[in-house]
Amino acid sequence: MIIYMILGLVVVLAFLMLLLFLSPKKGAVAEQNSNQVSKNYEPKIITRTDLDYLLGVIKNKGTTTKELATVLDLVIKHHGVIAKKLGIRAHPDFDIYVDIILTICRHKNTNKNIVVKFDKELVALNPDYKEEINDAITKGLNSRGI
Repeated sequence: MIIYMILGLVVVLAFLMLLLFLSPKKGAVAEQNSNQVSKNYEPKIITRTDLDYLLGVIKNKGTTTKELATVLDLVIKHHGVIAKKLGIRAHPDFDIYVDIILTICRHKNTNKNIVVKFDKELVALNPDYKEEINDAITKGLNSRGI
């Protein structure tokens, strides 16, 4: 009886080892296919300019560096002016811009040129918010994974 249990465990162990060695090959094939798709990827043309749509494109992890730059240019062009401060407090609409800044700082396809350009253009259009924008940039850059 003990011999049958040992043989059963050996068979189960052999089956698990077989599955272990077959799994990486499937992952490698999938990785090769994804590389081929990304090489043939055509960037989409962004025609909508509403802020919710542009924010959705920015938050999409598949957005390329070129698309990010285009979308941020559209944000500056169409939505660059933030409502005036309410006394010493920022306007509630400023939270959208903080979200955009944090998202682009954390995005995997961003680079320093995109962040710096967006920062400079947003501060140029909204000098009252310079300190708040710089704080948001600092928080975004500090929140990036190492």
